[in-house]
Amino acid sequence: MTKKKTLGNAAFYLGNTLIALIFVSPLIWMIASSLKPEAQIFKGLNSLSTFIPRGASLDNYIEVFQRINMWKFIGNSLFYVLVIILLDLLVNSICGYALAKFEFKGKSFLLTLVISLMVFPAEAIMLPMYREMADLGWINSWASLIMPFVAKCFSIYMFRQFFMDIPDELLEASSIDGCGPIKTFFNVVMPISGTVYATIFILDFVAHWNDFMWPLLVVTGEEKRTIQLAIQTFFGSKPINYGPIMASLTISAIPMLVMFIFLQKYYVEGIASTGIKG
Repeated sequence: MTKKKTLGNAAFYLGNTLIALIFVSPLIWMIASSLKPEAQIFKGLNSLSTFIPRGASLDNYIEVFQRINMWKFIGNSLFYVLVIILLDLLVNSICGYALAKFEFKGKSFLLTLVISLMVFPAEAIMLPMYREMADLGWINSWASLIMPFVAKCFSIYMFRQFFMDIPDELLEASSIDGCGPIKTFFNVVMPISGTVYATIFILDFVAHWNDFMWPLLVVTGEEKRTIQLAIQTFFGSKPINYGPIMASLTISAIPMLVMFIFLQKYYVEGIASTGIKG
């Protein structure tokens, strides 16, 4: 029995490892290609040698920073993404807390509305959002990049699901100690809700760091250009060299990889604690 269990575990981990390698292989190839000379990038694609950067150098990365002001574009993306995340975590957690722990007229309707609006893809409302930004005179401003994404139905629902599991006795004890609803939320609820906050943080960061279409619509100058728009620079001039493209894509992937490595534990816990509750 022990031998069968050992063989079963070995097969399980081997299968998971192979699946993981398949999913991560494009990332490995991208990083390897960013270190190769242009002539070697597409050589040997049908063999494992394509993942080995022979004659590796940092020339492609040097070219990236010579051709565009990459630090500025990274800073632009970090600024607007982090502002969106901070506002999302604050505004939507308060909304989710209200839907989870307070009783008020119209609560069921609001919850139904939040869930219903989750089915609409962003592309379906992109044109009305752009028209609204134009009417407000916010085109090519930080407001146009940030404000449309502060309130999110998915975040509200995630927070609501998590807060539903917080014992009411804990909130009642806080009230007895003299804490009002706002103080209870910031001093009691937020400190014990790190997993859901980390989950929303990761999902927001990935979504907005990789966002291309919305910045393309509302950013008209170079001053507020994001990193994803900056990468398009390498596709606009001929001949197209894929070495700098791979290098710029690798640079843009680094913040997400670092963030996910450090927050993956909280991400898994957050998904598990909010995704299985009714």
